[in-house]
Amino acid sequence: MESIGNFWLYAIFFAIVAVMLLVDFLGFKQKDPESNQQPVPIRQAALWSAAWVGVSGLFAGGLWWYLNGEVGTAIANQKTLEFVTGYLLEKSLAIDNVFVWLMIFAAFAVPPALQRRVLLYGVLGAIILRTIFIFAGAWLIQEFSWILYVFGAFLVYTGIKFLKGSHDDEADIENMKLLKWLRGHMRITPTLREGKFFVRENGLLWATPLFVVLILVEFSDVIFAVDSIPAIFAVTTDPFIVLSANLLAILGLRAMFFLLAGAAAKMHYLPYGLGVIMTFIGIKMLLLDVYHVPIAASLGFIGVVLAITAWLSWQYAKNNPEAQV
Repeated sequence: MESIGNFWLYAIFFAIVAVMLLVDFLGFKQKDPESNQQPVPIRQAALWSAAWVGVSGLFAGGLWWYLNGEVGTAIANQKTLEFVTGYLLEKSLAIDNVFVWLMIFAAFAVPPALQRRVLLYGVLGAIILRTIFIFAGAWLIQEFSWILYVFGAFLVYTGIKFLKGSHDDEADIENMKLLKWLRGHMRITPTLREGKFFVRENGLLWATPLFVVLILVEFSDVIFAVDSIPAIFAVTTDPFIVLSANLLAILGLRAMFFLLAGAAAKMHYLPYGLGVIMTFIGIKMLLLDVYHVPIAASLGFIGVVLAITAWLSWQYAKNNPEAQV
């Protein structure tokens, strides 16, 4: 499979990811221990979210500069546009993931300080798992090109589920099969034990509800990755572009989580917007041999749908103050 990726590009990219994780760990936290029990201020979350988007923009600019010098302006423009489109797609799909995390934390009454800790581990796990999934998907496409049509059909099916509202059924945390399995196969303490994932009591090792929350957060990301990774392969089959756009989109999820935590009730039409986007991407995949939709058109379509969804949601929230997602 053709790719712009080489050893040095991957090395530089993963170095950027490592630095961003370190900055996230050291910087995105409250300096006052007492304030750790309070939600992250919207202003702070907004600034950090803007910082992550800015880093992704700088990466796109650096990628264009490198490709322009190595392979020419035409390919540099194409690959950079693929990156931006993939990044916007993954960022928009990640919003739904954030809302599921909100419900998981609410169901287990996890305080803000522990939410930040769980999300740090959650994002780290997501990076590892998605890297594996992306390279596995790239291998499948290289060996079995018809798998793109399977991805396309799956995305259309998932998009229709969003549009019909049946996707909301997954929000029932207590009925999750994984949660029932964990409770049936593990000793779990009835309450949180500060920030510990495991404790030893009466000579026995017990998992705490915080460990269960971490497992559910990781599991939810795996479920959403099944949707989002096929979607970005509709934008580009270049593994380096898929990986960089995907990982940079999820690196800022902690900040985006706290930014959107107070806005969950105002995103009423988000699932429908995502449904339209996923259906469009799925149809685009199914028509690969008939018509190739330009990357710029895909980027414009996604941007317009998200803008319309945001405006309709704002109008709905204004007219229905009691509305919930």
